[in-house]
Amino acid sequence: MTLTRRHLGIGLAALLGASALPALTQEANLPDAIRIGSTAPRHLKFILFRNLGLLEKESEAEGIPVELVTFDGGSEASVALGSGQLDLMYTGNNPALRLAAFGADVITVGLSSWNPLNETVVVARADGDIDSIDDLKGRNVAYLSGTVRHSGVSKALETVGLTTDDVESVNFGIKMAGPALARGDVGVIVESRSTVQTLIDQGLAKVVFDGAEHPEWVSPYPITVNGEFAREYPEVLARILAVDIQTAAWSDSQPEETIRIFAEETGLPVAAVAATYPDNAFHRAPEITQAAIDSLKEEAFMSANGLLEGSVDWDRWGDRAPYEAALHLLQARTN
Repeated sequence: MTLTRRHLGIGLAALLGASALPALTQEANLPDAIRIGSTAPRHLKFILFRNLGLLEKESEAEGIPVELVTFDGGSEASVALGSGQLDLMYTGNNPALRLAAFGADVITVGLSSWNPLNETVVVARADGDIDSIDDLKGRNVAYLSGTVRHSGVSKALETVGLTTDDVESVNFGIKMAGPALARGDVGVIVESRSTVQTLIDQGLAKVVFDGAEHPEWVSPYPITVNGEFAREYPEVLARILAVDIQTAAWSDSQPEETIRIFAEETGLPVAAVAATYPDNAFHRAPEITQAAIDSLKEEAFMSANGLLEGSVDWDRWGDRAPYEAALHLLQARTN
């Protein structure tokens, strides 16, 4: 099915306008609330949802409140989704795969993003004696365990014959890692470039490994849904994904405004955010393709590092039906 710009209505007025998607059928089940979680501050569409009130506007006719919840790490979000405290989860690939391999009742229905630019960098104190990945042996290295940063530093270490067993891993997110680096409590942190760009610009940190040199390491970020929610509320899920499709299209049509919102919400410099998307494309299309599934299957580092318990049932985990239903809704809007 081909969706044109006419179907998407990518102008902001159309995206926020009252004449949105067709109404839910009278037989549709409605949840008491829609609870969506994400690891802050990295998921652009989640930030746009919150800033522009897109999902709230789409569900206001039925009076369904939308709760947007942020987590410091993917593990907390995964537990919330698997236990039913969340209905949808926007995270990196690693938390989603761990939850699926554990056998939780979850499916992936789309992609939060698939940016071809690998933004993970390893940075050290600017005044320290660490100048390359080879120098990390025996040093304190801060990153969030089980995240894409964990994956990135593991692969970086492998390029010089080391593993995470050769470093002193410190399980810190950026809120703790940035100040710890500045104080000298840790010598190295692993984060996205835009997140640590301020430390670099201030002369507090230097890049010792740039993931941009390894685009082959980039893997999609899934949109994962609690299985019970997907089965009970298929029409509501389709509407959420329809808004996601529109939001992805709008961001590409309004790059300057998108970058402004993202920078304002995260506190990052506009230049640092813009550098992450040098072609003014945000790579947020949610369609879950076979290429995306194949890329996720290749994330073998998780098994090698003991981060997967069990295995992913790929045939059950990836479900295109909700996405196809969202496309039908968007087409029906123009008829």
